[in-house]
Amino acid sequence: MLNFYADAAVLAGEAAVHHELPLPAIVYPLIVGGFLLLLMIVTASFSNLGHRHEATREHLDPHKQHPNKHDHGEATRR
Repeated sequence: MLNFYADAAVLAGEAAVHHELPLPAIVYPLIVGGFLLLLMIVTASFSNLGHRHEATREHLDPHKQHPNKHDHGEATRR
């Protein structure tokens, strides 16, 4: 019975086909690193968008879904 498993392992090892990579192995981490660097640059370029406009006061009604910026002074109650 043990010979059967040994023969099966040998046949499986012989049936395995070895394929060469189309590029050298060092190129793949460089491609992935370049892609991640590109994503980092894109992320950093959008990181300061919140500071383009002046901050406006938040509407006093917390349940209002879409604050109306033309509320004729109701939002600035003091």
